[in-house]
Amino acid sequence: MIKKLSVALVLWSASGVVTQFATAADVESLRGQTAIEDESRPPEPKKYAKDGEPLPRDYVQQPPLIPHKITNYRIDANSNKCLSCHSWKNYREAGATKISQTHFQDRDENVLANISARRYFCTQCHVPQANARPLVENTFKPITAISGQ
Repeated sequence: MIKKLSVALVLWSASGVVTQFATAADVESLRGQTAIEDESRPPEPKKYAKDGEPLPRDYVQQPPLIPHKITNYRIDANSNKCLSCHSWKNYREAGATKISQTHFQDRDENVLANISARRYFCTQCHVPQANARPLVENTFKPITAISGQ
């Protein structure tokens, strides 16, 4: 009985979900109306800022944005280009922001001698900013306590 009820429930819920999907004619990709077999033109290269001051944050706990381009930065299990400037050893000489102490804690908040494996791949959270047209409309506004406006 439970098996029949489960199957009926799945079929019923699936029938409602199907009606919510858009048809293929309603969907437009970021490539525009270019047919899949046609060659698309490459996007224009984005212009990243030269190394500069830290960028303002828009919300509480936002990871700092990268105020410079990171093209060809290598971040893998064997090397991390970010550490050449941002490590505690090199940040003063490089004039860079040093890595937060929180990057030296594991998920149980045990303090480690080296960067935590879960914080090693910087671009999981930190991203550079380019002067680029948004891909989708964005109406986000920071809360006034953060922006000071």
